[in-house]
Amino acid sequence: MRRMTTLLRRATSIPRPDVALSPWPQPAFSPAWTPVPPFTCYQARYLAAKQGKPPAGKGKKYNPKPKKTEKQEKQEVEIKQRMTVSELAQAMNKDIDHVYEALLNTEVDIDELEPDAYLEEKWIKEVVKRSGMKYKYARLAEVKVRENKDVQRQPPADPAALVSRPPVVTIMGHVDHGKTTLLDSLRKTQVAAMEAGGITQHIGAFLVQLPSGEKITFLDTPGHAAFTAMRARGALVTDIIILVVAADDGVMNQTIESIQHAKKSKVPIILAVNKCDKPQADPKRVKEQLLAHDIVCEEYGGDVQAIHVSALKGDNLMELAEATVTLAEVLELKADPSGLVEGTVVESRTDKGKGPVTTAIIQRGTIRRGSTLVAGKTWAKVRFLFDENDRLLGEAGPSSAVQIVGWKELPSAGEEIQEVESEQRAREVVEWREYAEEQDKLKDEQQAIEAKQREHQESYRRERESLAHLSWRQRKAAMYRANKHRMAQRPSERSGDSEQLTVPLIIKGDVDGSVEAILNILESYDAHYQCQMDIVHFGVGDITENDINMAETFSGIIYGFNVEANKPIQQMAAKKSVPVKLHKIIYKLIDDLKEELSSKLPPTIQENVIGEASVLATFSVTIGKKKVPVAGCRVQKGLLDRKMKFRLTRGRDILWEGSLTALKHHKDDVQSVKTGMECGLSLDEDVEFKPGDEIVCYEETEVQQKISWDPGF
Repeated sequence: MRRMTTLLRRATSIPRPDVALSPWPQPAFSPAWTPVPPFTCYQARYLAAKQGKPPAGKGKKYNPKPKKTEKQEKQEVEIKQRMTVSELAQAMNKDIDHVYEALLNTEVDIDELEPDAYLEEKWIKEVVKRSGMKYKYARLAEVKVRENKDVQRQPPADPAALVSRPPVVTIMGHVDHGKTTLLDSLRKTQVAAMEAGGITQHIGAFLVQLPSGEKITFLDTPGHAAFTAMRARGALVTDIIILVVAADDGVMNQTIESIQHAKKSKVPIILAVNKCDKPQADPKRVKEQLLAHDIVCEEYGGDVQAIHVSALKGDNLMELAEATVTLAEVLELKADPSGLVEGTVVESRTDKGKGPVTTAIIQRGTIRRGSTLVAGKTWAKVRFLFDENDRLLGEAGPSSAVQIVGWKELPSAGEEIQEVESEQRAREVVEWREYAEEQDKLKDEQQAIEAKQREHQESYRRERESLAHLSWRQRKAAMYRANKHRMAQRPSERSGDSEQLTVPLIIKGDVDGSVEAILNILESYDAHYQCQMDIVHFGVGDITENDINMAETFSGIIYGFNVEANKPIQQMAAKKSVPVKLHKIIYKLIDDLKEELSSKLPPTIQENVIGEASVLATFSVTIGKKKVPVAGCRVQKGLLDRKMKFRLTRGRDILWEGSLTALKHHKDDVQSVKTGMECGLSLDEDVEFKPGDEIVCYEETEVQQKISWDPGF
């Protein structure tokens, strides 16, 4: 109204074109206002003059209004298409909470938005606009598609270059059926045949040489993670499986699992009936039980050799080895000892003197000192080669079990080893593999983010549709009430839901009996006061998409026994961050579950006493205008370290706990005082010392709790 009034006032001060200017005063009813001739229409335009220009017809000097000061230049923000929340905040020179607050009342789900989450381009622009800034696109660097630098497998070897190689044998069987004893006995037999001393350490693979000169490479325990990794990668390292079955126990669960494993890998089996020296041993019953699993021994018309052994007494061990060599001759095992090396990591460890060490089976070529190898995302310049007896080797050919020293980092068990031409080439391969893994991870994360954003946008659209019938004021009020809890605090200050000590489980097994056995064990769980265990689903069969979705809904873990999860299911589980743990041995599944339950428990504080001292005398020193009590002490045990915590006790009473403000030996400030030395110390509080008081120096460490549940094995 004020602006309209101003415009009208200006308009009335402008002379009308149809009124003649006269020096004489006009009458009340001027002729200028008399009716006009017919068919003519009087028109009058009332104009508002532009600011800064004098109105037409005004003779007075016009003073224009002073110009307004120019607006402050907006801050310019460089943006790009893919920016995370933290990157945008950094580009705007703001904190992350500023970005969250700018996205309130938008389609973006702030509760699900992490600092490293990517924002869509429209929301990047919206944040910049709401912040009173302007954006410009950052200059894009030219992105070149990286060339695949990975090492490629060699073509099949020339048949003329192939030579015979020793067989690689894995010993499998049920728990407590004597696998470890059999391995130890084979090692002792080999040690007894040699002039050198005993074996220094267990390395997971070793070579046995028969009196006739034939060699056999044995792999350690079949339950080893390396063996599973080999099967998963399709590296047929194992040529023969020796199935160990106790004559007094018969076919058990892990025996069946071992048979299934051998059939899947299409590896021939030799039956070793162990513990035949026991009175209750019945080898015939064992062979009859194996008929139900399609293991037919030679005496029943099949092709499976059966050897009766006693691993404890060493009976028939050489017969077992000779049967293995005979089967190897039938298989005609050959390899190419020339060309680049190929092999598989059996196990890996860190040695104090040697650093990262791997035990590997060489499958092709001959490894030598100085060879450059690549395995997974690490590489090695071979410094030393050792055999199973820790003796230095110059080279090792196909089927050899060899310890390799010289790795930059420790490769995973089951990784494929490949030789390359130079160290530079090895670095290129490792860099490419790391880059490829990072790109796959980014792609999976982006897909998960986009799926989550689509889900949230759909829910936001439904919410807006439900408010469409309201006026804009009512809609704003409804949205404010819905988001009021979000606005109460800054996003970074919102306390997340308190962690519930609960482990939701989904159990899958190959047959109903397996699932029943696992559930019977879980029924004995009695540590609910520490951590709740909730079985949300169980069933028979391989892992399915429904299992993954259910685990995501309940934030649970999938445990599979003797079942599989195909590649699409594994990718889906990884995308949704659903842990899928597959086991072939029931006690390992339970051990894994116990570790998972223990990881949910908060750590406990453990106090370790470092030193103790007795107060011999007390005195005070003046610092500024304040008198500080000082205790003269002698260290009775351990040492006093100024960085640690201290406690003052008198009898059984604790008078003070805290830190020292000063620790002196004679007149020198010291960091620590050892046993038998005298010192003076002052505390961070005013406490009255008395001769005979005890000073205890201690440190507090966090110790991970373990679940108290004992399943009975």
